[in-house]
Amino acid sequence: MTKLLLSVHVLAAVLAIGPVAVAASIFPRALRDAHREPGGRDALAGPRTLHRICRVYAAVGVVVPVFGFATARAMGVLGSGWLITSIVLTVAAAGVLGLLILPAQEAALDAPPGTPSPAARLAMLTGVFNLLWATVTVLMIVRPGSTTGA
Repeated sequence: MTKLLLSVHVLAAVLAIGPVAVAASIFPRALRDAHREPGGRDALAGPRTLHRICRVYAAVGVVVPVFGFATARAMGVLGSGWLITSIVLTVAAAGVLGLLILPAQEAALDAPPGTPSPAARLAMLTGVFNLLWATVTVLMIVRPGSTTGA
């Protein structure tokens, strides 16, 4: 059962978090490009699609920690330092996405023409989000202090 839980956890991480990381990373550039091109709402079609991808996959991404907790329980590692650190970093990444990136994308898409673009701030926030997830991924692979780690 542990192998099934771990497989679903890893697949969910790749298939749910990966698209958010990519779409959120592309969004600032697409927003800058859209602001450079005249054309009103049509110019924002790309950034709107990227924002929708971020929203939908963020919701789907809830599966990752759900199966992560189930896997950790099955493996008996719920109290491990590397897992607790990963949980804290996952909560931080979710907070950056849900409280900072998604609202900033929404505000940028709804802003009237001529409003300063928050693309630089979004690029920085997305970098923080991706760094948090990269750190969690490394912790999941290395599992320092774990008897099942590399």
